[in-house]
Amino acid sequence: MDSQKYCFKENENVTVDKACFLISNITIGPESINLQQEALQRIISTLANKNDEIQNFIDTLHHTLKGVQENSSNILSELDEEFDSLYSILDEVKESMINCIKQEQARKSQELQSQISQCNNALENSEELLEFATRSLDIKEPEEFSKAARQIKDRVTMASAFRLSLKPKVSDNMTHLMVDFSQERQMLQTLKFLPVPKAPEIDPVECLVADNSVTVAWRMPEEDNKIDHFILEHRKTNFDGLPRVKDERCWEIIDNIKGTEYTLSGLKFDSKYMNFRVRACNKAVAGEYSDPVTLETKALNFNLDNSSSHLNLKVEDTCVEWDPTGGKGQESKIKGKENKGSVHVTSLKKHTRSGTPSPKRTSVGSRPPAVRGSRDRFTGESYTVLGDTAIESGQHYWEVKAQKDCKSYSVGVAYKTLGKFDQLGKTNTSWCIHVNNWLQNTFAAKHNNKVKALDVTVPEKIGVFCDFDGGQLSFYDANSKQLLYSFKTKFTQPVLPGFMVWCGGLSLSTGMQVPSAVRTLQKSENGMTGSASSLNNVVTQ
Repeated sequence: MDSQKYCFKENENVTVDKACFLISNITIGPESINLQQEALQRIISTLANKNDEIQNFIDTLHHTLKGVQENSSNILSELDEEFDSLYSILDEVKESMINCIKQEQARKSQELQSQISQCNNALENSEELLEFATRSLDIKEPEEFSKAARQIKDRVTMASAFRLSLKPKVSDNMTHLMVDFSQERQMLQTLKFLPVPKAPEIDPVECLVADNSVTVAWRMPEEDNKIDHFILEHRKTNFDGLPRVKDERCWEIIDNIKGTEYTLSGLKFDSKYMNFRVRACNKAVAGEYSDPVTLETKALNFNLDNSSSHLNLKVEDTCVEWDPTGGKGQESKIKGKENKGSVHVTSLKKHTRSGTPSPKRTSVGSRPPAVRGSRDRFTGESYTVLGDTAIESGQHYWEVKAQKDCKSYSVGVAYKTLGKFDQLGKTNTSWCIHVNNWLQNTFAAKHNNKVKALDVTVPEKIGVFCDFDGGQLSFYDANSKQLLYSFKTKFTQPVLPGFMVWCGGLSLSTGMQVPSAVRTLQKSENGMTGSASSLNNVVTQ
């Protein structure tokens, strides 16, 4: 037999039967001996692996057996406790009923004893009067007889025997305290183990993802009046479809849900999807999990790009602050991060400065470029920082809050090609709204070095809505959702969130979904005034 025909390739899956066949049919020879040795080694390896599998299975069986014994013992203890509790209730009810019977017996006995005593007294008086009347019959003197007769008449009139009721006040009937336990006995005879609840069914159609919250709805496959509550589990993921075992976050648990839907609010959507599963519980046991459902929760989640910001800006994650030292104080970290419910917000450390120089007077040329490495993307008076995630499609929303002492800042978007000397809104590659609180208070929209003053109050927090495909950039009062301004354009390149700040700081809230109120306003806002074209007719700054 040709030994080369049966050469074992590396990692070839050789069955025991095939190896045995080779040993039995290969002709004896130097090459065949090697092949037989290799086949035998494969058999030995396979047997060793099989032995390990069997031993592991035996260990699993032992562990399962131990679990059955322990769980059975626990269940028996719980059963004893339940029956002891039932016995205790029955004893309490029995004691209460015995007391009722004894109290009724005592009441009736007292009434009858009182009647007996009254009758005995009346009988004694009546017998005495009868004896006196009998003796009076023997009186011969008419006058004395008449006197005795009048006395007897008066005493008979006043005798208690004639005013006494000869009817018992109470009866000896105690049937009103009899009990009938036939219904309860029947109920006790129907005692059985609670069935394990069936797995609920999550209805994706009824689930809702909106306004930084997710509402999950489910139903039972059949009515079960023994259900006490539900347990909902969820976790964030970047994978669509069924949950994966590897590289996944742990399930987060929400217990004791009484209804068949639950809303998770205050979410930060830093992942594209969320997995959900739910199970029903009765008083005794929890049922199987429902089939997991994956809901899309995609939202724009970005940080500020520290590596490309101006030297006079101190940047950390979702906050930026004016730093006139040009980065020399970078080692002092921004303190006080605050998570506000539906978004991730980092509060800024405020600096109290006197005589803060005008940006036009601030020179960065004397500082060695090594202060902040190669961060020379923006220079001169372009105190700008961009986001680290480009927007290439879809609708996105984020919010910006300025420090109270911030003198000047801009919020908008820009192409990646924004020049290092360019300021937001002063080129045809950037769009923004600008707030100026230095020397004079102004609020304006800027694009292509054109300015349009905005006759609205500067809000505490600004919401930014970017519809890349629809060519729309809108700004809102983040609290009231009042529209501040809208640009209409056609984005020809991916855009980056852009920010300018001087003397003060900004904090960002990202990972947010487009609010429902903003979506509604967008439908009616299209076609209104405030497009980018309106800036072509105003005087440049």
